[in-house]
Amino acid sequence: MKPAPFDYVAPESLDEALAVLSQYGDEAKVIAGGQTLGPMLNMRVVTPTLLVDINRIEALQAQRRSDAGLALGALTRQGSLEDDGDLHRHQPLVAVAIPHIAHRAVRNRGTIGGSLSHADPAAEWGALVQALDATLVIARQGAAPRALPASEFFQGLLTTALQPEELLLEVRLPAWPEGAGWSFREFSRRHGDFALAGVACRLAVDGASRCADAALGLIGVDDRPLRATSAEAVLRGEPAGEALFREAAARAAAETEPMNDLHASADYRRHLVEVLVFDALMEAQGRCAPR
Repeated sequence: MKPAPFDYVAPESLDEALAVLSQYGDEAKVIAGGQTLGPMLNMRVVTPTLLVDINRIEALQAQRRSDAGLALGALTRQGSLEDDGDLHRHQPLVAVAIPHIAHRAVRNRGTIGGSLSHADPAAEWGALVQALDATLVIARQGAAPRALPASEFFQGLLTTALQPEELLLEVRLPAWPEGAGWSFREFSRRHGDFALAGVACRLAVDGASRCADAALGLIGVDDRPLRATSAEAVLRGEPAGEALFREAAARAAAETEPMNDLHASADYRRHLVEVLVFDALMEAQGRCAPR
């Protein structure tokens, strides 16, 4: 299939891009890597009047490391993160999750901002920003950028807090907690497919082997990425171990509202959540350094 006709513009600066988006509103679509938008255009799921190519905007490509954490410009390519030799030291959960995203050819072009903005509930970045307590920075013409917690960004199936005239600028990941363990697990029919279910897990234990903190981001099991807050509450302050992790995994599965589709039933996806969360917690515990 071929996309419907559209006009094309490639702004050189952030200000120029925001001015165009302000003018065209929901008649415009932003393209970066095009790994999601390209197929949507071809299948005419979306038929924009104008395509706004943001690849020339250097401000969206910046990456900054500091004591506060890691800030990633919206144009950061998945492949560039995969090749970052220091990423595992600064953000180990991101480092282990990146290879699960599609295939290397897709990661070479696909961007963080594009994945988050399209908000596919099975995309890995949804779980990551939830589990990492990330902040998403959003810009619009004539206003100061606004910072939004990841928990408030996703609003439904393929729907986010982004307005048509707004652009995602960067993703801010807090510094990795010292001694915390991590795990990323997902299940798909074939390598590179979207996950039927997945979990991003961050876990900290104290000197008494109790769960000091926990974060569980889930994908593929609702109309948006989820934070399994009830399961996290089960964990905090309790002795870490198999029995507790099984209880938390069952609670996580109960929090989900998966859909039935051609790939899996809702019940099967809940089962996957329970298995994946338990395995992730066990793996994360093995990587913890008690604090």
